[in-house]
Amino acid sequence: MGTDTNLSRTVARLIRIAAVALTLAACSDMSQTQQRTLSGTAGGAAGGAVIGAIAGNAGMGAAIGAGVGLAGGMLYDYHKKTEERAYQRGVQEGQR
Repeated sequence: MGTDTNLSRTVARLIRIAAVALTLAACSDMSQTQQRTLSGTAGGAAGGAVIGAIAGNAGMGAAIGAGVGLAGGMLYDYHKKTEERAYQRGVQEGQR
């Protein structure tokens, strides 16, 4: 019976690794905004699920975490775009 448990743990681990690999591969055709938003949402959902599980409601925690992560990803994207625009203005000023 111990072998079945180890085998099922190994299979579960391989499925998680495959899911992460497929998710990362799917991001290759996305814009940076889409990647940042998706990463924020996924990270927020995972963190929210962990905190929610500790508090007694993993689903609610994941939903709240996904919303917060989405907002965080969008804010981070806005910051990076503003940073890039400022850099490009500096380059243009330097070329004058």
